[in-house]
Amino acid sequence: MKEVVSLIQEVDTMYDTPVSLHNCCIDFICDNLSELCEAGITELGEPKLMFKDSDIYFQHHLSETLLETLCEKGKLNDETLMLFDPNVMNLRQVCIRDAQLTTKGLRTLKQHKISDLEITGLKSVTINDVIGCLGEWTLTNLRSLNVSNSTFINNTTKFCVMVSLSKLRNLVSLNVSRTQFNKHGLEIIAEDLPKLENLDISDTLIDDISALRKCKDRLKYLSMYSLRAAQTCDMVPVLCELTKLVHLDVSDETSVQTILSTSPLPKFKITDLLSRPTCLPQLTSLDMSGKDGAAQDILVEFMRMHRLRFLGLSLTEACMYPMFNNADCPEYSTELVVTGEANERQVLEALKRYTTRHLYMQKSLYTLFSLTQEMFTPREDIIKLVLPAMKLHPRTLGVQMAATACLYNLSKAELGQRIHPRCLKDIIELTLLAMENFPNHQQLQKNALLTLCSDRILQDVQFDRYRCAKLVMECLCLFDDQSMNRMSVAICSILAAKISTQKTSQLGAKTRYMKKMLQLVRQKIENNTVDITLKFTLSALWNLTDESPATCKVFLAEGGLDLFMSTLQVVSNMEMESRVQVETKILGLLNNIAEVKSFRTALMREDFLMMAKRLLQAEQIDVSYFAAGIIAHLASDGEPTWIIAGTDRNDLLQDLYTVVLKWEQPTTEMVAYRSFSPFVPLLRSKDMPAVQLWAVWAILHVCTKNAQKYCTMLQEEKVDEILQTVINESDIDKHVQTIGQKVVSLANSGTSLLVVTQNIV
Repeated sequence: MKEVVSLIQEVDTMYDTPVSLHNCCIDFICDNLSELCEAGITELGEPKLMFKDSDIYFQHHLSETLLETLCEKGKLNDETLMLFDPNVMNLRQVCIRDAQLTTKGLRTLKQHKISDLEITGLKSVTINDVIGCLGEWTLTNLRSLNVSNSTFINNTTKFCVMVSLSKLRNLVSLNVSRTQFNKHGLEIIAEDLPKLENLDISDTLIDDISALRKCKDRLKYLSMYSLRAAQTCDMVPVLCELTKLVHLDVSDETSVQTILSTSPLPKFKITDLLSRPTCLPQLTSLDMSGKDGAAQDILVEFMRMHRLRFLGLSLTEACMYPMFNNADCPEYSTELVVTGEANERQVLEALKRYTTRHLYMQKSLYTLFSLTQEMFTPREDIIKLVLPAMKLHPRTLGVQMAATACLYNLSKAELGQRIHPRCLKDIIELTLLAMENFPNHQQLQKNALLTLCSDRILQDVQFDRYRCAKLVMECLCLFDDQSMNRMSVAICSILAAKISTQKTSQLGAKTRYMKKMLQLVRQKIENNTVDITLKFTLSALWNLTDESPATCKVFLAEGGLDLFMSTLQVVSNMEMESRVQVETKILGLLNNIAEVKSFRTALMREDFLMMAKRLLQAEQIDVSYFAAGIIAHLASDGEPTWIIAGTDRNDLLQDLYTVVLKWEQPTTEMVAYRSFSPFVPLLRSKDMPAVQLWAVWAILHVCTKNAQKYCTMLQEEKVDEILQTVINESDIDKHVQTIGQKVVSLANSGTSLLVVTQNIV
C-alpha cells in the first residue's frame, strides 16, 4: 500500500482528473512482476509464473485490464500470460496486440470462457493454432474474433489453413484484415458461420467477393478497405444484393497510389455504386475514402435516398464540397459525421477511424499541423488521437514528422502547463522513440527538441531522463544548427542534474560529447559572446562533472581548464550580471574537479590560484562561495607549504575564514548536491578551521533552503553523526561549533517532521 500511495502522490494535485487508484495499481503490478511473482509448476509439471500471494483473485474487468496493460508495456509473453490461471484470473474479453507468444503461453486461454477475442499482429503462431488453444466453451460461444495482421501460414509447412474458422458456429463478428485470407476462406465462412453479421476483409488476398451472396440475408457490416477484388472485378452487382447492409467500407488509397505508381485504374469505381441510389436501402454508413470521382450531384442524390449518419471522404476532393464543409449550405447536416481534410472536425474523425492506415494518418496529421498552429487552449483530446498514430507507425517518416510537429504545437509554452503529466509522459516516450528511429533526420530531431525543451516537461514529468539526455547529446554532435545547439544544451543542463551519478558519468565521459560542448564554449569566447547557449553549455558541463571523476578526467584531457581560464579572462570586463552568471558556473565546475583528490595537482597552477584568490573576495556571494570551496578542497590535502602569488597557505586560509564569516544566507538556493560525501574530508580537517567553517556553512545553506531533501540525506549518509563528533571535540572552533550545531538541530527537527507526515499518510 505504501508504494501505491507514493505513486498517487506523484500526481499533480492541480488537476481535476488524477490517475485513478485502479490504474495506479495495475501499473504497479506490471512494473513489479519480479517482486510480486515467483516460479511455479503447472498441473502438467511445466514451469510457470505465479503470484506469491496465493489468496489473490482478479475479477474479469481487472484481469482484462492487467492483460491489456502488460501488452501495452511490451511485457506480455508466454511466461507472463501464464499468470492468467483461471483459478486466479477471469477472462471474458481478451485483447492482445503485437505480442511474441507461442502455443505454450496461449494454452492458458483454454480454461477461460471467452466471448470476445482480439489477438492482432501475431506472427509467431498461426490463427489456426490460436483457435486450437481455445476451450470448448469458447469455441461454442465466441461471438467476436479479431485476428487482423496475424498469419494463417504455418512457418514450417508454409500451408495456409483456414478451416478452423468453421468451428466458430456462433461467431457474429470476424476481422481478418491484413492477413492471407483469400477467396477460399471467404467461401468457408459464408457457408459455415450462420450468425455472421460483421465482416472485415480489408487488405486481404480476396479477388472475388461472389461468396458473400451466401450471407446476403444476414450481413450488416462489411469492410473491404484496399481489397484486391476492387482492382480485378466489378463488385457492384454483388454489393447491391447485400440488402441488409448498414455499414459498407469500400475505401482505398487509389488517389495516392495512382500518383505514386503506374498501376491500372481499378475496375470498381465509386460512381458505379453511387449511380444506383436505390440499392443498399438500409445503409447508414458509407466509407468511400480514397476514391475520388464522385460528382456532387451524384452524391446528393445517393444521400437523398439513404439516411446516412457517416460518410468517409478522406483523401478525396469531395470532402471540400460545401455540403460537408459549410454550415450555411442547404444540404449541410450536423448529424452527418464526415472524415476528410476540410476542417478540424473531419480531420479528428479521420484520426479516430484510420489509425492503422499510415497514408491516411500522414495526410490527416499534416492537415492537423496547420490547424494546431492557432490553438491557444489545451487540447488533450487531440493529443490522444495523435499518439496512437505515432505508436502504430514508428518507422514511417511522414507520420512521425507530422506527429512530432503537431505535438509541439499542442504542448508548447502555456499549453504544456495545463496538460496532465500522464499525457505529457506519453508525448515524451513517443517523441524519444521517433528520435531513435530517425537519428539522421534533422527536421524531425528539431521537432523533438522543440517539444522536449520545456521546463514543465523536464522538471515535472517522470520519464527515462538518461535515454533522453543521450539522444539529445547525439543530436548536438550530429547537427551544426544554432537553434538546435541551444535547445540541446538547455535540455542537457537540466537532465544532467536529475540522473544518477552512474548515468551522469556514462554520459559525461564520452569524449565526443565533451569535445562538442567545449567547442561551443570556445566559439562563443572567440566571438566575445555571452549568450543563453553559452550559459546552458556551462550549466550542462557543471552538472555532468558533479561527483563524476570520469567526466572531470575527460574535461581536463580535452583542455577544459585552459579554456575556462580564458573564458574567465574574457568575461572579467563584461557587465556584472552576465559576468557573475558565467563565473558562478565555471567555478562550480572547477569546484567539482577540486573535490577529486587525484585531480587537485592540475589546479595547483599559479594563474589558477591567483584567480581563486581574487574571486574569493568577490562581492557576489555566488562567486565567492565557489571560489572558497575550491580553496577549501585544495587546502584539505594538508600539504605543509605552498605559495600563491606571495601569499602562503595559512594567510589564504585566514582570508577564507574571514570571508565565510561575512556571508549572510542568500534568499534562494545557490547550489544542489547529489550527496554530502565531498564534505566529509573537509569536516575532519581539524587543524584547518577555515576549511571546516566553509563545509558547515555550505551544509547549513542547503539544509535551510531544502530541509526535506537534505536533512534526510544527512541521516541516510550518517553525516549528522560525523558532524556531531566534530562539534563535540574540545578544541573545535567556536564558529564551526555554532553553525554545526544548527545543522544537527535542523536535521533532527526535519526528520521528525518527515516521520509525522509519513504517519499521517
